[in-house]
Amino acid sequence: MGIFDKMAEMGHEQLVFCYDKATGLRMIIGVHDTTLGPALGGCRMWPYQSEEAAIEDVMRLSRGMTYKNSAMGLRLGGGKTVVLEHKHGEKNEMIMRAIGRFVDTLGGRYITAEDVGTSVPDMAIAAEESRFVAGLPEASGDPSGATAMGVYVSLKAALQEAFGSEEIAGKRIAVQGMGHVGMILCDQLHKDGAKLFVSDIDQAKVAEAVERWGATAVEPDAIYDLDCDVYMPCALGATLNDDTIPRLKVKAVVGSANNQLKEPRHGKMLHDRGIVYAPDFVANGGGVINVAEELHPDGYHAERARKRVNQIGDRMRDIFRIAREQGILPHEAADHMAEERIAQMAAVNRMFVPRR
Repeated sequence: MGIFDKMAEMGHEQLVFCYDKATGLRMIIGVHDTTLGPALGGCRMWPYQSEEAAIEDVMRLSRGMTYKNSAMGLRLGGGKTVVLEHKHGEKNEMIMRAIGRFVDTLGGRYITAEDVGTSVPDMAIAAEESRFVAGLPEASGDPSGATAMGVYVSLKAALQEAFGSEEIAGKRIAVQGMGHVGMILCDQLHKDGAKLFVSDIDQAKVAEAVERWGATAVEPDAIYDLDCDVYMPCALGATLNDDTIPRLKVKAVVGSANNQLKEPRHGKMLHDRGIVYAPDFVANGGGVINVAEELHPDGYHAERARKRVNQIGDRMRDIFRIAREQGILPHEAADHMAEERIAQMAAVNRMFVPRR
């Protein structure tokens, strides 16, 4: 399938391929849908094995951002940037400036922020080249805390659905990925009395979790075989697939990773095994809510952002309720919720309003 056919299939408006000779930067900006407003999504740096893998990732991630931003009630569309490679092996100022300049060429159709492989200080540099950068130190900053909060309240909703109680104490919880979000979640879950099992490709992070919370270290591939109550994917996506789902012994899956289902049919596989799945783009929506607060006419307000993030738990409960009442799967209910809002706004946006 050609790129244009793939764009048509997934509903993308733009794929922008960017190359900077001075730094060797190769990156792709994906703008999926701007019905609700300018596309917002982070800038991901990852050692992709091929251009095809990078294209697939930016398309999946940008589409996911459209659904996430819609489900969170934001007036923002979905986009993403992925960085394939650059000359220096590590980030430096010139690379981030080049990224900012490329983002600026879209004139506000796309707004970037931090993601896997980039940071708040990185965004501060990019923002010197473009005003279409969010997640800045003087405003919302690191979104990890807000993302973790959204996952946490989603976990409680999923526990209620799976066990009939939101009680975390005594639950055996397997957390995959000890990044910022994973660490924040582990700290809270430990305080709540959960028994933690952790894995990460970075053994130093695993060792830290073991020391801080008495967690049990697990080899990365072995986490799917644990006899636990909850599996929390907080690393990269597509960990719910034909190989892993038959191995799961949990009753619920809730995490911060994007695109956890390798394919939509894997949501049915989970359901058929009696596993409650909290749709990822809802559970992990706290970070984008926090970042989007920077774009509010009144500027960033932390308390307003916190209140909106806490509402994710109620939204997740609505999704489970709709799925039960309509006889559909939770990820289908979440998709319908996001798509319905986009369709409603598309009708409104057909009315021409002169710029003021």
